[in-house]
Amino acid sequence: MLIKNGKIFTMAGKIYENGCILIKGGKIEAIGENIEAQEEEVIDVKGAWILPGIIDAHCHIGAREANMGFEGSDINETMDPITPQLRALDAVNPMDEAFKKAVKGGITSVMTGPGSANVIGGQFVAMKTYGKCVDDMVIKEPAAMKIAFGENPKRVYNGKGKMPSTRMATAALLRQTLMEAKNYKEKKNQMAKKGEYFETNLNMEALMPVLEKKIPLKAHAHRADDILTAIRIAKEFDVLMTLDHCTEGHLIGEKIKKSGFPAIVGPTMSFNSKIELSNKSFATPAVLKEAGVKIAIMTDHPVIEAQYLPICAGLAVKEGLSIEDGLKAITINAAEIIGISDRVGSLEVGKDADLAIFDGNPMNTLTNTLYTIIDGKIVYKHI
Repeated sequence: MLIKNGKIFTMAGKIYENGCILIKGGKIEAIGENIEAQEEEVIDVKGAWILPGIIDAHCHIGAREANMGFEGSDINETMDPITPQLRALDAVNPMDEAFKKAVKGGITSVMTGPGSANVIGGQFVAMKTYGKCVDDMVIKEPAAMKIAFGENPKRVYNGKGKMPSTRMATAALLRQTLMEAKNYKEKKNQMAKKGEYFETNLNMEALMPVLEKKIPLKAHAHRADDILTAIRIAKEFDVLMTLDHCTEGHLIGEKIKKSGFPAIVGPTMSFNSKIELSNKSFATPAVLKEAGVKIAIMTDHPVIEAQYLPICAGLAVKEGLSIEDGLKAITINAAEIIGISDRVGSLEVGKDADLAIFDGNPMNTLTNTLYTIIDGKIVYKHI
């Protein structure tokens, strides 16, 4: 496939005002002003904007299905506050109609997984948005371990008359479990050296990639004090972490910058349904960016439907984020933060041929998606 005459935003430092992209074998073969190639399929986009496929860095698509109610809600196992052994891969239904809407909106990759009812909720998966078998759609699995602070775990387990019903208990349960995981790892290593049998514990095994810094903790934290507690614990155990929601991040930008952890901000285009959302603002991404924090913007689908992610970025631009940084927040920044930038997030030779082609700025509500291309295949075309 050869795509020509497009304004190409590579998100890798270069913009082609009138460029071409050559796709072969599902990968980007070449990008340039003029590409001579005899391809079976040539698409003249006539000045349209060509971007990397849009990436939602935090959502629950496929695990909480549209039109399904309880029968299609598989994001929160509220019987135990500590469930690291749960895997989003076992919950996601690629037949969820929300995927079709996401593809129509130019969303080609998502990070989806458990909700925030539990202190430790389970493993997230990074995946493409088009396919019939979730195993074939995976980009990275596991991609992160969900943890949660603030009101949600408190509310769920206070209602059951068990820990945690306070922020102290949430932090204590997380610390206790991480310490148990460290002890498990040490004992497993010792037994391996001795050549002795060691009984596998799936809960603890799920936390090994976290302790080995292969995947981050994915921390649900809205309020400033919860964000700081998340940072405190991650530093204590020397693990990677992303600060998800980060609703009051604009109040402590310098602290977050000092931590070195990135922020995935949102969902902001939604009702303030909880006390910890009182300071929610579309200015948060701009304030954090100015402080030197790497930011992405998310929908938390189905809180905001995934196809509206570019509009969320546009509203952040309206409140001070630059257009370039708004686009980065839903492409390359999102890919880097969730650990899949080796394959997606920018238009570069060798990367997956995931493209979103628009008839203008995708952050504008009047803009249409003309084509969505995943792994070199047209999966949506505007009629």
